[in-house]
Amino acid sequence: DKGFEDAKLIIDALKSKGVSSIGAAGFCLGAKVVVELAKVALIQAAVMLHPSFVTVDDIKSVKVPIAILGAEIDNMSPPELVKQFDEILKASEVDRFVKIFPKCAHGWTVRYDVNDTTAVSCANEAHQDMLEWFAKYVK
Repeated sequence: DKGFEDAKLIIDALKSKGVSSIGAAGFCLGAKVVVELAKVALIQAAVMLHPSFVTVDDIKSVKVPIAILGAEIDNMSPPELVKQFDEILKASEVDRFVKIFPKCAHGWTVRYDVNDTTAVSCANEAHQDMLEWFAKYVK
């Protein structure tokens, strides 16, 4: 709840400076904050990377385009849950991009061995997906 309230303050500050389009990315616990912002449309686009504590009910209330980047090996948001999120968004007609990264574990976009070329490649791919999503919706 505090993260959501803090994010609202930042969004208000950006808007007071003339920013009219805002995207938010949430990694792990940050995904819960981002989904809360997406539920009340305080942002124009959302990206969740290896989300934690995001529920089916949260996803049912999303009002802005959202990308969900999940890991094949993830107890917090297993692939079955991420696929359920995709189906809910599809039915609600909210634009979405959902991708599950094979052989990746929870946290792979920010916690990886820089000497592991596969891990680096997967993290870079996820970061590129995030940037492309924002380029599409945050103008």
